[in-house]
Amino acid sequence: MAEEVVAEIVASVLEVVVSPGQQIEVGDTIVLLESMKMEIPVLAEEAGTVTDVKVAVGDVIQAGHLIATID
Repeated sequence: MAEEVVAEIVASVLEVVVSPGQQIEVGDTIVLLESMKMEIPVLAEEAGTVTDVKVAVGDVIQAGHLIATID
């Protein structure tokens, strides 16, 4: 079953590190967010293949926003 990676806070997307089809391991950075002048990496909680990335650099996302899916 696919894991949905969601934002935990309101933030701006500074960098998208992964792309669809990429293999990732637990702890790999998926995206880098910025909130209140702090850079916050969003890390993979399970290994797998990135199936979709739903954000782009410059997007402002809300808590609960889908960032990516990992299969």
